[in-house]
Parts: sequence; C-alpha cells; structure tokens
Amino acid sequence: MQQGFFSIQQTCPKCHGSGKMIPEPCPSCSGAGRIKRNKTLEVKIPAGIDNGMRIRSTGNGEPGTNGGPSGDLYVEIHIKPHPVFQREGDDLHCEMPISFSKAALGGEIEVPTLTGKVSFTVPEGTQTGKTFRLKGKGIKGVRSGYAGDLFCHVVVETPVKLTDKQKDLLREFERMTVEGGAKHSPQSKGWMDKVKDFFE
Repeated sequence: MQQGFFSIQQTCPKCHGSGKMIPEPCPSCSGAGRIKRNKTLEVKIPAGIDNGMRIRSTGNGEPGTNGGPSGDLYVEIHIKPHPVFQREGDDLHCEMPISFSKAALGGEIEVPTLTGKVSFTVPEGTQTGKTFRLKGKGIKGVRSGYAGDLFCHVVVETPVKLTDKQKDLLREFERMTVEGGAKHSPQSKGWMDKVKDFFE
C-alpha cells in the first residue's frame, strides 16, 4: 500500500497470507476449513494420579492455522472426596470407631483398605486419637515406585440409648474405678494436676 512517500506492507485481507483464495466458501465454515463441534474422548487415567495433575491427549486440541497440525488437549484432574479415606500425598487416613469395651480390653478389629479388609490387634487401654500405621496400604503414586501408608485413627464410641440394666452396670463400674484410684484414669489425673498447678 502506498501512502504518500511511504510504502506499507500488510497481509492480504482476502487470503490472510495463505496465497490462495476460495471463490465460493462453504456456508458452514466460511472458507476456514473447520467448524466447531463437541466431541467426546476417552482418556486413560493412570493409577495413583493426584488432584491437579494433567493428562495430555496428543492431537485433540485446536486445529492449526493454514493447514498446520492440531494442538494437544490437556485434561486437568479433580478428585472427588471419598466417604472413608482422606488422601495426603501417597498416604491415606481413615477414622475407625471402636466400642468402649474393645478400647478398654483390647482385641482384633477390621479396617478397610483399597485392596480389601485387614485385621490387626489394638492393645488394651487404647484411647481416642491413637493412630495405627499400616505400611504399604496407601496409594502407589504415578512417579513413585512404592505405595504409601494407611493411617488409622481410632475413635472410641460412647454407647447411647442404654437400658436401665446397662446404666446400673456402668454406674457400678464407675464406682469401682473411682475406688481403684488414679491407676485406672492416668490422663484424668495428669490433667487435674495441671489444673491444680495452674490455679496455685
């Protein structure tokens, strides 16, 4: 283009630099050679993939300009919350409610894992918050060669809707433990000693 003493060079507005023109363009694509439509793809999810990771699907992105190759499609992964397990890296965490008597006397409990149920023994006197580690029962990450661990957090469940007989038995049990002194409730004694020191 000539503008006075200056010459300006720009891309042809008709062929957009492709060097060829379509005299009768398609009404659907207006001569672009491509139309927009939805497409459903199957993407293989590798085991151990974590939240926020991306999967690359080669050649399924936007088509290239001027006949160039298509780009790639990146699928970002968002993992739904699980009703039993909470994930932390390659490790898993779960809460395991146990009965008052099982916590006091000890015994065998079953916990769920990704590969089925596993049994282990809890010692007598187990308290709420006690954590048991099951090695290798977590998730095998995409880039790691070994599986993480499963951490089982014990929650001692207080019995509810007791019958009169059960209440009488618990009252008798409470009376006997109080008479037995602090050896039955070491945490309560330690807490009371701290409170006493605080107010003195």
